[in-house]
Amino acid sequence: MSDASTEALADAIELQTVRVVRAIAEHRTLTAAAAALGYSQPAVSQQLRRFEQRTGVALVERVGRGIRLTEAGRALARHAHAVATSLEAAAGELAALRGLRAGRVRLVAFPSASPSLVPRLIAALTASHPGVEVTYVEAEPPEAVAAVREDRADLAITFSYPGDRNDPHRESARGLEVRSYTHEPMRLVLPGDHPAAGSDVVSLAELGDEPWIAGCPRCRGHLLELCAEAGFSPRIAFETDNFVAVEGMVAQGLGVALLPALALAAAPRHPAVVTRPTDHGDERSLHLVTARGAERVPAIAAALAALAVLREGAATTIDGDV
Repeated sequence: MSDASTEALADAIELQTVRVVRAIAEHRTLTAAAAALGYSQPAVSQQLRRFEQRTGVALVERVGRGIRLTEAGRALARHAHAVATSLEAAAGELAALRGLRAGRVRLVAFPSASPSLVPRLIAALTASHPGVEVTYVEAEPPEAVAAVREDRADLAITFSYPGDRNDPHRESARGLEVRSYTHEPMRLVLPGDHPAAGSDVVSLAELGDEPWIAGCPRCRGHLLELCAEAGFSPRIAFETDNFVAVEGMVAQGLGVALLPALALAAAPRHPAVVTRPTDHGDERSLHLVTARGAERVPAIAAALAALAVLREGAATTIDGDV
C-alpha cells in the first residue's frame, strides 16, 4: 500500500469508529455495543457505513441474523486499546491542567485486598480528588491481568508467589506495565493450644503430620511447594477461599493453615487461634498492573501515588505483627 493510501485511511479513522469497533469486539453484537457506548443502534450502524463509504473497507459483515468483525475490523480492534489509552492520556493531561476535577479509575484486585487495601485506596482518592470516579471489581490475578489487557480495567492489584509456575505477570502480561508494589508476609494459623503456638517462629516441618486447610488453587500450589521443600506432602483436609472460615476451622482443631497477612488483617482475630511467621520468612509479592503509559493519565497517576502513600503506612496491615 502506498504512503498516500495509508495516509488516506489514517485520516478516515475517527475516534468514534475506533470506539465502535472496540465495543463490537467486546460485546459481539451491535445492540450490546450501542448500549455500552450509550448510543442507538442506528447511530452505530451509520458510523460503520460512513467509514466504509469513505474508505471502501468494511469493518463488519453479516452472519445469519448477527454480525461479526471482518479481518479489517479485527485489525482495527487490535489497535483500539492502545489508541484509547493514548487518547485518554492526552485528555487526562488536559484534565490535570484543570486540577483533576474529573477522571475515572477502573480498579480490580484480589479477594484478600478487598476488605483492607482497596477501601483505603478508594477513600484516599475520594478525599484528595472527589471528582474522580472509582469502580471496583474483585478478581484473582490471572483474570485481573486479562482485564487490564482487554481494557476492562485501568489498574490491577495482583500477587505472585516465589517460583510460581503459572505467574500471570510473565507471558500473559507482555506489553503491559507491571510494577513491584510490596512484599506480604505469610503466617501460619494454629489453634491456641497447639504445641507450636508458644514459639516465635514455626518450621513447616513441625507440622508435617497435621491436617491442612488450603485456599485458592494458586495458594494451594504455593503451600504444596513449601511443604515439599520442608520434606513432606501435606494432608489437605479442607479447601476454602474464605479466610474467616479458615480461622473458624483452625479454632475447632480441624487443621492448620498458611494465610497471607492481608487476609488476617481483614477481620478480627478469632480468640482461639494464633498466627506465627514461618522460620524461612515466607512471603508473596504484590504488583500493580496497568497499560504502558497509563501513568500519564492523571486519574491513574493519582491512584498510583495514593498506593505509594498507603505502602509507606502499611506497617499494621502488611508488614506488622498479625
